[in-house]
Amino acid sequence: MATTEFIAAIELGSSKITGVTGRKNSDGSMQILAYAQEDSSTFIRKGVIFNLDKTAQSLTSIINRLEGELKNSIAKVYVGIGGQSLRTVRNVVSRDLEEEAIISEELVSAIGDENIAIPVVDMDILDVAPQEYKVGNNLQANPVGLVGSHIEGRFLNIVARASVRKNLEHCFQQAKIDIAEQLIAPLVTANAVLTESERRSGCALVDFGADTTTISVYKNNILRFLTVLPLGGNSITRDITTLQMEEEEAERLKKTYGDALYEEEPEQEEATCKLDDDSRTIKVADLNNIIEARAEEIIANVWNQIQLSGFDDKLLAGIIMTGGAANLKNLEEMLRKRSKIEKIRMARLPRNTVHAPSDILKKDGSQNTLFGLLFEGNQNCCLIETVSQPAPDTPKPEAEVLKTGDIFENDQELKEQARIARLKKEEEEREAKLAAKEAEKLRKQKEKEEKERRKREAKPGWFTTKMKKTIEEMTNIFNEDDEMK
Repeated sequence: MATTEFIAAIELGSSKITGVTGRKNSDGSMQILAYAQEDSSTFIRKGVIFNLDKTAQSLTSIINRLEGELKNSIAKVYVGIGGQSLRTVRNVVSRDLEEEAIISEELVSAIGDENIAIPVVDMDILDVAPQEYKVGNNLQANPVGLVGSHIEGRFLNIVARASVRKNLEHCFQQAKIDIAEQLIAPLVTANAVLTESERRSGCALVDFGADTTTISVYKNNILRFLTVLPLGGNSITRDITTLQMEEEEAERLKKTYGDALYEEEPEQEEATCKLDDDSRTIKVADLNNIIEARAEEIIANVWNQIQLSGFDDKLLAGIIMTGGAANLKNLEEMLRKRSKIEKIRMARLPRNTVHAPSDILKKDGSQNTLFGLLFEGNQNCCLIETVSQPAPDTPKPEAEVLKTGDIFENDQELKEQARIARLKKEEEEREAKLAAKEAEKLRKQKEKEEKERRKREAKPGWFTTKMKKTIEEMTNIFNEDDEMK
């Protein structure tokens, strides 16, 4: 039976393009329905598309394979934006008010619009991560309703080369695939693997990819810094090829014998590894000398960027590693020695459960962005064709009518879970509306009280008026006395 409700996502990586479709379950988990991937090393470098035709062809192939497994058509997909040029730029927008006034929603929106309007040379602002607003001497996440004469909006603009988005959109248009939403890949990865506690306490997420390494720093539940280094697992692989071998062989040796902190046992015989063609062997020590040198360079650059963020001493939750290249043996220990941060963990899977066959689900951190895109999706990506109503005298056979079934129609337990989740959501929405009404009522009451206070201060008091009247009467009496004299 064809699947009629699912979410579709495509990740464009430097080593492969991967497409996946899944269905969200009522318990928050994801059921993978179809999966396909193709090598992209010949047309995507450092996370950036440089051959548009080959990328479009690969996208078409991925969609065709997914549709074949689903037995249905895909209307649109979620896609992640990343690449070497992706980074954050801080910006501050200030406003001076004529007098102390209540900060309104309109003023905050105007400050946000002014931030977006600021041109960035050869760059597109892909997204904005609001930091805090400074009213007086205090920093606030939401300044609406506060009283002040000066407000300062602090923003973190996520930018990339203008060609990144343009080339991405062109490839999807050429492949005739609609984009449901373009999502910032590092933010999607962070949402998939970081806990709320880690974001609040302060952490650095380091995603070791094939051609790039992405560093994202969080503190107080806010993104504080993001940058992409043009170094990754392939940098190590290409260095190994200097031992006169193909990249495929170098990648195999790296995964099998690679060690970022290799130490040879003095009493043991010198270890060697044999190449696939069986024609020669190389020393494991020689292999790992090359690996260690490049790994040391990558780790040094990662730690340098974390220091440049200004939050290197505020990472109470430590460092979280992910990505396929993070599986190099002892890379975690190398990072620990360099940073002097003891709290380091490897995120191999998303926080939410993913149900998939063992040959699809890799527990090595390489699919966190891909599955993160699925969890971010909230639109049905299935192409539902409109079925015209048949004429009364020529009824269509029942088998030909397209039915869009409930994804829980055959499972009473899941149906009940969905009903409870729906009721809970409705209750939360009602509570949120009531809270919003109360907040608005309180704000209006404060405005009214403030106006009345100012009105009172502007008018003379009863005592002042009475005294003024008494003085005028006494003056008139004295004037009359003088005239009588």
